[in-house]
Amino acid sequence: MAKTTAKKSEPIYVDSVEALTAKIKEVREAQAKFAEYTQEQVDKIFKAAALAANKARIPLAKMAVEETGMGIVEDKVIKNNYAAEHIYNAYKNVQTCGVFERNESYGTTKLYEPIGLIAAVIPTTNPTSTAIFKTLISLKTRNGIIISPHPRAKNCTIAAAKIVLDAAVAAGAPENIIGWIDVPSLDMTNEIMRDSDLILATGGPGMVKSAYSSGTPALGVGAGNASAIIDASADIKVAVNSIIHSKTFDNGMICATEQTLIVDKKIYKEVKAELKARGCYFLNNEEADKVRHTMIINGALNAKIVGQRPVAIAKLCGFEVPENVKVLIGEATSTDRDEAFGHEKLTTVLGMYKADDFDDALDKAEALLENNGGLGHTSVLWIDNVNEREKMMKFAERMKTSRLIINTPSSLGGIGDLYNFNFAPSLTLGCGSWGGNSVSENVGVKHLLNVKTVVERRENMLWFRAPEKVYFKKGCLPVALDELKTVMGKKRAFIVTDQFLYKNGYTKPITDKLDQMGIVHDIFFDVAPDPSLGCAQEGVKAIRAFEPDTIIAIGGGSAMDAAKIMWVMYEHPEADFLDMAMRFIDIRKRVYTFPKMGEKAYFICIPTSSGTGSEVTPFAVITDEKTGHKYPLADYALLPNMAIIDTDLMMSAPKGLTAASGLDCMVHNLEALASVMATDFTDGIALQSLKMTFENLPECVDNGQTAVKAREKMAHAATMAGMAFANAFLGIGHSLAHKLGAYHHLPHGICCALVITNVMKFNANPVPTKMGTFSQYEYPKTLEKYALVARSLGLFGKDDKECFKMLCDKVEALKERVGCKKTIAEYGISEEDFLATLDQMSEDAFDDQCTGANPRYPLIEELKEIYKACYYGTEYNG
Repeated sequence: MAKTTAKKSEPIYVDSVEALTAKIKEVREAQAKFAEYTQEQVDKIFKAAALAANKARIPLAKMAVEETGMGIVEDKVIKNNYAAEHIYNAYKNVQTCGVFERNESYGTTKLYEPIGLIAAVIPTTNPTSTAIFKTLISLKTRNGIIISPHPRAKNCTIAAAKIVLDAAVAAGAPENIIGWIDVPSLDMTNEIMRDSDLILATGGPGMVKSAYSSGTPALGVGAGNASAIIDASADIKVAVNSIIHSKTFDNGMICATEQTLIVDKKIYKEVKAELKARGCYFLNNEEADKVRHTMIINGALNAKIVGQRPVAIAKLCGFEVPENVKVLIGEATSTDRDEAFGHEKLTTVLGMYKADDFDDALDKAEALLENNGGLGHTSVLWIDNVNEREKMMKFAERMKTSRLIINTPSSLGGIGDLYNFNFAPSLTLGCGSWGGNSVSENVGVKHLLNVKTVVERRENMLWFRAPEKVYFKKGCLPVALDELKTVMGKKRAFIVTDQFLYKNGYTKPITDKLDQMGIVHDIFFDVAPDPSLGCAQEGVKAIRAFEPDTIIAIGGGSAMDAAKIMWVMYEHPEADFLDMAMRFIDIRKRVYTFPKMGEKAYFICIPTSSGTGSEVTPFAVITDEKTGHKYPLADYALLPNMAIIDTDLMMSAPKGLTAASGLDCMVHNLEALASVMATDFTDGIALQSLKMTFENLPECVDNGQTAVKAREKMAHAATMAGMAFANAFLGIGHSLAHKLGAYHHLPHGICCALVITNVMKFNANPVPTKMGTFSQYEYPKTLEKYALVARSLGLFGKDDKECFKMLCDKVEALKERVGCKKTIAEYGISEEDFLATLDQMSEDAFDDQCTGANPRYPLIEELKEIYKACYYGTEYNG
């Protein structure tokens, strides 16, 4: 049987929109196959195509000059060689397929995917080298490409594209992976730009603008208009000869080529003499005017001068120059738009300006960019870059260009990889936002790749932090304080407390011990309940005057909270309170970073009540007395260095304080257990603390003066609860309580107790309106958590719901047992006053720092309903 082979399809001749549509379909089909190639296959194709293009560098150069009538064959050979060799060398080992990054810890995988179909607009100035460049980087990235050549360079551009295509297909690429428009027109160019996935646009400003207006993502390049500043410190001979080398390369058609020279007046004559000696021709006034009028016509560059030798340009302008002239130079003074020598010329003509000094040179360079185009493209500086670094950086800061070329011929330096090997090679030079471009660097393979990121769910790293030292046991105070002298060598201690504790001798055990150790001390005792910012500011004045190396806070939460703020203000007077109070979602990612603490003073907290846990927490609540607004501050910088829990200081606490602080402890535990940030560490501590609270709080309230064991257990429970919520955080129970206390001046522990049962019902709803956001919190499960808590307390119902109800009943029973009333109204808050503040309280509670860790994310209206149920004592069903 005869063997049959598939016939190669005839290429589509693209001379109409219909033919172009067919070509687009053809290339897209090829690209879909190409997208499945491996890196090994792609690299084989990339190499074969680069080799083929490089071999054809001379015939393609000849074709380009013959067809366009611009440039120099020998220089176009170099361009073609560069487009094949340097691009291949730069990207031969670069990965462009598949997975390129994997982070197992964070659960992220990144992989490269092709963009699809590239529309490549090719300029008449570099018709073959740009075609080679764009087709090669498209092949390296598994993209299909359709080329739109310039009408005056279509034959050589298509020839270059065909050489690359044939080599690529021979190496295994899909048959139609590269296409082109055979009969280019504006309509056809616009059509391919609209129907492609990305445009690589190289050409005039009008074409680039059209690309960006097409509705397709575009990598266009703005016009060049590079000014070369020659500083007084520059090596004149190197500078001048390099500039001539650059300007004469392919008759100045690379867009990064120098267009004007700006020379310091101290060396102007020397530079001019060197330019003349090296074959440059300075135009007289009459000749200069002729060039001006010929070069720019109606504000646009005359295409007839582009890429021409000086002798041809002079003849076109109506005068003659010697055959061997390399560059025509017109001296100018104006940087305004109507000065032709200040524009991009793309030929062997330079403008030359004299600068009074370096700053004047920068001013002129800036003005030329602003007035005559070239923003974002290229700026050049010739300077002693060893001894004049400051000037060089000033140049870099002032010039609004993406390529800042130092001591380098700009045309060859700007395209990269010739005079600096860490500068990406490219024939498409992005100009950033200054030039109206989407990129500000040399375009390469990374710009033709889509990056997919696979993001797997990962739980945040969690933590458990507590003070460096926590001392506890009845009578431990003097023993713990002994370290100030024997271990730390402290000399000056400042005590922060309230008037009641001061007048009733609570500070005496501390001052006696300090006296015994020879530590000088002072005291501030004007802390009020719900301490204010003004109070903290007064206290810090006294601290600054005394300059202690130790700060000791003794009291309830108010004294410790005020002392924490004073500590920050003492150590860092520049710290802004409102910045410290700024809300955050994740304490590790907050916008404001608390300053480092403990460099001036060691901070010790000694509680006299069993509830707040402030002695072991990174929290402080402070009130702005001007607005009445309570600010919960949270940062581990506020964590005390030492906590001393001595029951001797708590034995005489009155019943009301004992009850309120104990209820606060209970709520701390219930909220820490329900928090989205709860962990095994915090759960264990909170469960044990909650159990100790239920068992010991009633006896502390009833027999506080003699119930030594119960007092000690409650003291420990309060500190343990502080450790739990210091790491798991709290929830809307505290958000609601903070605002209720601020607006209606009820004790904090009572506020917490009044709202907690309704908050628990709100949280236990298995179908919440919204759930809290934290990576380890997978689904609404608070009902199950509360049931677990209930069972750990010996409450066993037939199911989770019954266990939860038993837990709520137990909470209510403890509240009643210690004298807490059932409703907000029972505390004498009138309905009129309550309703007048309800909306603002609800909104403020929503914005409270504690809200974010709640397992059910609340709506403001839902918080309002909780408040109302707590005020009226109505049944809340969550």
